[in-house]
Parts: sequence; C-alpha cells; structure tokens
Amino acid sequence: MPCYHASMTKNTNNHLQVELHVPDFDIVLDFYGKLGFRTVWQRSNGDSGDYLVMERAGTILSFWPGNDQVFNQSYFNRFPKDTKRGFGVEIVITVEDVQKLHDEIKSFAKIVNPLVKRAWGLWDFRIEDPFGYYLRITEPHDITDNTYAIPDDFKDE
Repeated sequence: MPCYHASMTKNTNNHLQVELHVPDFDIVLDFYGKLGFRTVWQRSNGDSGDYLVMERAGTILSFWPGNDQVFNQSYFNRFPKDTKRGFGVEIVITVEDVQKLHDEIKSFAKIVNPLVKRAWGLWDFRIEDPFGYYLRITEPHDITDNTYAIPDDFKDE
C-alpha cells in the first residue's frame, strides 16, 4: 500500500501544456475515459482544425487532430506512419490512489512496468497507451522538491 509523505499532497505547479498527436479521437475517448479523464471540449470536423481537450483531477491532456491529418503535420510527416508515438518521452500523471487505478485498468491497459515503490519514495506503474505513448502513473508530489530525486546510490535493475 502506498505510504504518503506530508509533502506528497502538494503537486507541482506547472504551466506546461501537452498535446499528443493521434489519428483517432474515438480511441482516445475510450482509453483516457477509462483512466478517469473527461472531455473538456472537442471539435471534430474531419480536418486539421480538430482538437480534443481532456482533464482528470487537474491534469490536462490535449489531442490533435484525431484523423489522418496527423500524418501530414509539418514536422512529424518526415517519419513513417507506424513510428511509435512519443518515443523517448515519459508523460507523468499523478493520481490520489495509485493502487486503485492500477487495479481498475489491468483489464484494458498495457502495463509495461508493475506497481512498485520507487527508490525515491513514490509508488508508480507505467503503461503504454494505444498509440504508443509511455505514461507513468504516480502519487502526487512536488517534483521541484529534491526529496523525490533519484538517490545517489541508486542502481537500475
């Protein structure tokens, strides 16, 4: 069971906006809806103006365009269509009850790292979304507090 530090109730105040480029909003709505995200707003006209914003307890993710226009984007169009989305990026989502969410999503999510307490004191697990984005689900914490830094003697196994 997760052990909460007093400072873990403070989440990082961050002004970063994350936009995930995806070819199908229906898959997004299903998968992220099961993770507890709700639709804030959506525009779907079948063109490059389509957009979806979803939110879960203060975590906001945006998605563009939900159609084949994703393959024509000026930067990403130079990569093969089957390139794994988000390669080299970990998207961190904090939740109040990591164990509960872990248990709820086992039936539909691809869990790539099991639920464990990490060397820096937080419980987390990692999943891959249907497009290949790598998501870490972890406890609320303030990442600017170096209490959550990887310990100097940490050995990755």
